[in-house]
Amino acid sequence: MNQGLGAPDAATQIAGLVFAVLLIDQQGRIIQANQAAEELLGRSAQRMANANLFEILRIESERLRSSLLACDEKVIARRIPVIAGAGSRLVNITSSPVPGHFGWQVVTLSEVGQEEMGDIDSERVELRAPSVLAHEIKNPLSAIRGASQLLSKRASERDRPLATMIEGEVDRIARLIDRMQQLGSRNPVETGPCNLHAAIRNAMATVRAGRGDACELLEEFDPSLPAVEADQGALEQVLINLLANACDASSTVENAEIVVRTRFVSGLVFSAIRLGKATKLPIEVTVSDRGPGLPPELKDHAFEPFVSGKKNGQGLGLALVRKLLRDMGGRIVYERDDRAGLTHFRVNLSVANGNAV
Repeated sequence: MNQGLGAPDAATQIAGLVFAVLLIDQQGRIIQANQAAEELLGRSAQRMANANLFEILRIESERLRSSLLACDEKVIARRIPVIAGAGSRLVNITSSPVPGHFGWQVVTLSEVGQEEMGDIDSERVELRAPSVLAHEIKNPLSAIRGASQLLSKRASERDRPLATMIEGEVDRIARLIDRMQQLGSRNPVETGPCNLHAAIRNAMATVRAGRGDACELLEEFDPSLPAVEADQGALEQVLINLLANACDASSTVENAEIVVRTRFVSGLVFSAIRLGKATKLPIEVTVSDRGPGLPPELKDHAFEPFVSGKKNGQGLGLALVRKLLRDMGGRIVYERDDRAGLTHFRVNLSVANGNAV
């Protein structure tokens, strides 16, 4: 024990950290690096000294590189594919300005561990439980439905509506169970090139045909976007759910308009793991409405099963949306802009066939 020696100094503390720490000067050069940085980047601190950060750490995202070069702002980026040391890897990156030393910054790097990459698998294990339960419920439901049909044929005119009601409720529960089973499904999703704007327009046509309200659906498309990697049917189901939810949320809004925007964004900042490798997600679809948005206490749980902001909602729609997108290697986020009075659901997808972007 080192009793009486006092607390370790800052250099000793940094040397003992399990994540990489780099001190960068005004010219973007590496001035100091701890042992964890040596291990992650595959070079000694002496060999890295005075080398440009981007010569040692290759980051393809121009947006992230520009942010790191700005030096005067904090940067946090998660799950970023980089090339460093022995090869490519997925890391979390932060950058913090050094107070009182303009242009200097401390950059940290931590490799994404298996515990983070396993989040989706853990969630699927949790979702399989209600799926198994749903399977067990379906058998007695079928018996109840058959009995209600038989009862309807034999019942008096006065009692027949009761039998019809039983049959209708059984069908409603069966539909709910089907959705629960979809959440727990482990069937692989076959993806291929998909025309994004055609999928959006098909979803819009379905929503318009199924609703009698005056909710207007508007397009703001970037016509230059390439095909996305997706399952066309699953993508249309995602869009139908988002559009229908947006219309429901706008039910009290006069002259309600739902805007669907598509655009190309910096891909590497938005990344996901598909088939064991990092995937760029540069194609973005945003569904925006002027409804009230989710209650504040639900905003961090929007995509969890059985969580709903609707009075009689089942809380399965957005959970299914997220599952379908994850199965296709995509992502979705919920955003609320209170100043503008807008709710946004942003979907990010990869370019078809992994074309360079």
